[in-house]
Amino acid sequence: MDWGLFAIFLAACGAAATTGSMFMPGAWYRGLSKPGWTPPNWVFPVTWTVLYLSSAIAATRVAPLEGNAYGMAFWAMQIAFNTLWTPVFFGLHRIKAAFFIMAFLWIAVAGTMVTFFALDWIAGALFVPYLVWVTIAGALNASVWMRNPNEAAQAAG
Repeated sequence: MDWGLFAIFLAACGAAATTGSMFMPGAWYRGLSKPGWTPPNWVFPVTWTVLYLSSAIAATRVAPLEGNAYGMAFWAMQIAFNTLWTPVFFGLHRIKAAFFIMAFLWIAVAGTMVTFFALDWIAGALFVPYLVWVTIAGALNASVWMRNPNEAAQAAG
């Protein structure tokens, strides 16, 4: 493994993770109506740590490969939407806008997974848990949006 390349991808993941520490859930999030299947708060940082490491490893495997253009473009797209979601949801309290960002994140993660699978099956497999988690997170975002229509309307106004 090219450790320099890994460090670059891990730094990009670290930048995305930083938004999570800058925009904490807080009292606003605790006050929202959430479904009973909402994961406990401690699950989120643990899961994201594993997903960011897996994402950086996968990108490190694919980056030096010939024909990686779409895979790397999707990787860049997913890390951008990943970074954007937290400040929009937790910082701006824009539940609806965050849902649409999550939809684009899901597309980007799926695109990364598919294109990575075509180049390196291990790299593609490393993205499977990410797609599962983003699916859960998207469903949670949608549920919170539907369960809190007044909160979503206030943020939009």
